Amino acid sequence: METYNLAAITKQLYKSKNNFFTLQQLKGVLNIKEPSLYKIIQKLLTANILTKIEKDKYFLTDSQISDFALANYLYQPSYISLESALNFYGVLSQFPYEITSVTTKKSKEKVFQGKLFTYRKLKKDLYFGYQKIEDYLIAYPEKALLDQLYLYSKGLKSINLDEYNLKLLKVSRVREYLKKYPSTKQFQKAVNLFKKHFSL
Repeated sequence: METYNLAAITKQLYKSKNNFFTLQQLKGVLNIKEPSLYKIIQKLLTANILTKIEKDKYFLTDSQISDFALANYLYQPSYISLESALNFYGVLSQFPYEITSVTTKKSKEKVFQGKLFTYRKLKKDLYFGYQKIEDYLIAYPEKALLDQLYLYSKGLKSINLDEYNLKLLKVSRVREYLKKYPSTKQFQKAVNLFKKHFSL
């Protein structure tokens, strides 16, 4: 164990230019096999060089990790959408108490350092309309709103369009994205509600 130098190991972690690490990534970056790897990780945690997110997931403690980047990493694949994205773009002024995302996997909730991260399932063919900003994936405002409408139509989300600044949405993008959503009676009802506030 004494053969491993903590300062040298820390340098290797920073040299990798990663902020997040799985157990396997740590194994690859440090080139250390078990059981020594687990002992090294414990030392890195004790020294506050690494922070444990959950089982086999870590991040560099002093890296500037945003809640959105963490949300992407916690549950994959996923992108920031719904209230969090709408608030980010200024469409929704009310700040959500949770960090909201959508995923193609089953819906999930995770809590880390007192913050709630929620993930709502979308069908794979609705998993589109997002962009990368800095180090995270986030829906375009039009897609975030349509994701909200879609989940509202399924009784999984509430929505009050009076609270939304819909002038910030691009009509052309809303039209383009709408074509990809199912024409179910429930969703059309939600779209009609939206049309009372937004001219398409």
